[in-house]
Amino acid sequence: MEISASIKNTFQQHEVVVQTNGDAKTVQISPKPSGYGSSLNGGELLLLSLATCFCNDIYREAAERNISVSEVKVVCTGRFGGVGEPGSDFQYKVTVISDAPSDEIDALIKHTDRIAEIHNTLRQGLSITLVS
Repeated sequence: MEISASIKNTFQQHEVVVQTNGDAKTVQISPKPSGYGSSLNGGELLLLSLATCFCNDIYREAAERNISVSEVKVVCTGRFGGVGEPGSDFQYKVTVISDAPSDEIDALIKHTDRIAEIHNTLRQGLSITLVS
């Protein structure tokens, strides 16, 4: 699976396109009030990525276990310091609404935590290369 994200920013315009295996989707994100840049910062988008991954994976893994899930809430938090400093203290809390017994839901959450791809990518560390 090949995934990409692109941004084109000019004064008062912020165009965001993401795609997976050629299936492109436009994401609406406003520019900053100054007109340049994104109104969302990278930390917010990183935490949104973690929340989105876990939410989608809960539904996927629940279906594999024949568990019906009616609602998922994921709240991710983290801290960022000064310019150039990496983030720290990343945590997340999950609420899953289902008719399944609570022990099955707890097991589903723990299993999903072990296999969530974005989480595992960040947990193992990754190389990011600037291509000229």
